[in-house]
Amino acid sequence: MIAQVTREVRSSFAVLREGVRAETSTLKRLGFYASVLLTMVVTLLPFYVMFVTSLTPNGEIYTNNPSFVPSSLTLEQYVAILTGGTFPFVTYFVNSAIVATATATFSMLVGVIGAYSFTRLEYPGNDMIRRGVIVVYMLSAITVIVPLFQLIAKFGLVDTRLSLLITYLVSTLPLTLYMLWNYFQSIPVEIEEAALLDGYSRVETIFRVVIPLSLPVLVAAFLFAFKIAWNEYIFASVFLKTQANLTLPIGIEQINSQFENVWGQVMAASFLTTLPIVVMFLYLEKYMVEGLTAGAVEG
Repeated sequence: MIAQVTREVRSSFAVLREGVRAETSTLKRLGFYASVLLTMVVTLLPFYVMFVTSLTPNGEIYTNNPSFVPSSLTLEQYVAILTGGTFPFVTYFVNSAIVATATATFSMLVGVIGAYSFTRLEYPGNDMIRRGVIVVYMLSAITVIVPLFQLIAKFGLVDTRLSLLITYLVSTLPLTLYMLWNYFQSIPVEIEEAALLDGYSRVETIFRVVIPLSLPVLVAAFLFAFKIAWNEYIFASVFLKTQANLTLPIGIEQINSQFENVWGQVMAASFLTTLPIVVMFLYLEKYMVEGLTAGAVEG
């Protein structure tokens, strides 16, 4: 992972050097360096404070003269949260992992079939359904939380992981459909027609031709769905009640409100919470960039 981060940093600085060389004016170069420095400070400083605080002994955290550079480092905060000394961090982590992975997987399965039907099949209401997807995508979570809670309560699913899976699909599926159908439109229809002439059924054409050709956008859509479900707070705060079912955002928030002098553990839990997203992004960043620009230009 460290080697991957190093390569990404070197690649980013190489791009920056090329950008600076392209500028001939000294004033423009200074402005460029100032913009880069400001961007790095704003984006990286919170993560630096979080990581350093998680490695700082409690005696240095609760002092009248805190420092950005601690005089000593310790892993006691990580040991405390991983052994469940103060709160069940591992339980929160497993709950978030299950819900986020299930949400992203189902969102992909339903999204592929739905986006393909939008793109290649003609049926009554096709255009209206596509517009409806965009409208749902634009709605904020707070506008649908009451009707969703009423449905979840009616089916007796309050305080279950299934309630989050259903509601997260409502949030992630419009985005997945939107990304996939834009990309599917860029795939030449002649390729699918050739597969159909070779004897493939429509379903076989999707899984043997369309999906392999759409790998970048599929990875990007999976990552975005996973990230949305992993970080979601509003629905989880309403639907979940017991400690054994809480996800990471709710669990960490309750730690801060229920315990005193646990900032080191909160920062350690926050760092471990961000780690899966960072690792996934580092290893799949190439596919994400390709997926975000896929379909922008039809070949």
